[in-house]
Amino acid sequence: MLPTAQIDRIAARFEEIEAQLAAGHGDLVKLSKERAQLRPVAEALAEYRAAEAERLSLEAMANDKDAEMAALAREEMESVKDRLPALERGLKLLLIPRDAADEGSAILEIRAGTGGDEAALFAGDLMAMYRRYAQLQGWRVELLSVSESDLGGVKEAILSVEGQGVFAKLKFESGVHRVQRVPQTEAQGRIHTSAATVAVLPEAEDVEIDIKDSDLRIDVYRASGAGGQHVNKTESAVRITHIPTGVVAASQEEKSQHKNKARAMKMLKARLYDAERSRVDSVRAADRKDQVGSGDRSERIRTYNFPQGRVTDHRINLTLYKLDRVIAGDDLGEVIDALIAEDQAKKLAALDGTAA
Repeated sequence: MLPTAQIDRIAARFEEIEAQLAAGHGDLVKLSKERAQLRPVAEALAEYRAAEAERLSLEAMANDKDAEMAALAREEMESVKDRLPALERGLKLLLIPRDAADEGSAILEIRAGTGGDEAALFAGDLMAMYRRYAQLQGWRVELLSVSESDLGGVKEAILSVEGQGVFAKLKFESGVHRVQRVPQTEAQGRIHTSAATVAVLPEAEDVEIDIKDSDLRIDVYRASGAGGQHVNKTESAVRITHIPTGVVAASQEEKSQHKNKARAMKMLKARLYDAERSRVDSVRAADRKDQVGSGDRSERIRTYNFPQGRVTDHRINLTLYKLDRVIAGDDLGEVIDALIAEDQAKKLAALDGTAA
């Protein structure tokens, strides 16, 4: 069943906005934005209602005294009936409440967990996987901060991923990722288990979070690591502390202090925005662990088993025997799409329950 009351409200509001825009009344920018949000639902509803009206018309014609006409009507009616379930499902999907952050960009944080050097190497593999996946999606990736291990792995990496609908897909990656393989450092050929954590934060827009200058402490210092004379002579690294919350963000990747400050602010905003979203979500739902992609980083969400060539996502019991293509980023979309489908199925079931 479709939630007719909700649909009628949306249709009425869409018509009201259309009338206001046509007359040039109200806040045109705000109205145009709301119209863009409601338009897909209005168009899907119009298509569904047109098909339903066509079905009723053909149903009446199927009882025509003209046998040939009735037969044609019944044939057409079956075709329309076959289309209606897909139209109804599409409309229901559009009615699912959307996360306001879904359409925006994201900050991706990857950290080596248990496992020492092998965990850092695995974190580096995950970073490469996400960069490749982002490339295939046509997104723009910027490395905001990275701390490398002695063997070429990654202790911590923070990336900005910009594009349409980035957070909607990557938010399902938050959690503990586990790897089982023979490390490069293992001389006996024994399989080790290591882990890395992934955190996906919605990138905050200036209009979404207000940070007062008086609440910030900004420290500059000399960058550490590679960089030659520049590292020794220039205080280009920037660390920003949000005093009320104690949240800290730092950047030293750029030679320019100004650029490092901009990067650190981007990370700080994302972390504060995520903290506020989590606070609001915890008030709205006492138990978020049942939600796919809840971002609970204390739980193992996926295992990459190299000896058996398989990757398993434990949240949806999905196992693929194509680990090489998943870890390379080429087939990561298959896992993410399955998580999205499961999430949509749960929300559709909830919507059906509400409609009933």
